[in-house]
Amino acid sequence: MEKPFCPDATGHSALDPTCRLIETFRYVPGQGIARRGLHIARLATSAEVLGFAFDKAALIAELDAITGDAPLRCRLTLAQDGTVEVTTAPMPDPWRIARFVISDIRLPSHDPLLRYKTTRRDLYDQARAALPDGIHEAVMLNERGEVCEGTITNISITTPDGDRLTPPLSSGLLAGVYRQSRLNKGLLREAVLTLSDLEAARSINLINSLRGSTQAVWQR
Repeated sequence: MEKPFCPDATGHSALDPTCRLIETFRYVPGQGIARRGLHIARLATSAEVLGFAFDKAALIAELDAITGDAPLRCRLTLAQDGTVEVTTAPMPDPWRIARFVISDIRLPSHDPLLRYKTTRRDLYDQARAALPDGIHEAVMLNERGEVCEGTITNISITTPDGDRLTPPLSSGLLAGVYRQSRLNKGLLREAVLTLSDLEAARSINLINSLRGSTQAVWQR
């Protein structure tokens, strides 16, 4: 498989020209887009780092055009030439309790693209395709056995001492918007986590900007 993020002949990063940036978020009538500012900021930062054309005014116009009579799941993509596309769908059913397994697929922590939300999702798609019936998510580890993230979620735990922790980006994971909102408020802090930490945790939550935070149970 061709890697969309690799050194070119000059030693700089090169992306597959079909690779796009993604933002997925919730729209609620009367409230607008949840964590809108953080989504805009993440997209702007990702575009700058990865060399995508980015027109903030055009992006805001696209966001302002989103409307509906019921909550919506919104997916925005940014192409490398700056083209923005937005699609909407009804919000998916909530997860009352999220049941997860540990995937056999390992994420390479040295891959810098893991922290950006892009259309390069082969590993995540493979992990989701292997989910057993009744299981919502697959949590993935890196090559060192550190906990990274789910296929569509970040993960956080509450330790027996009451600390609320989430893996650092250096473990190899997406800089999720909901995760960042909790870090900004001091409600989470980063720490390297292992399966032993999951086993000992007082509680585990799966988090993303679309669903917020959902209590989770590890199905072993």
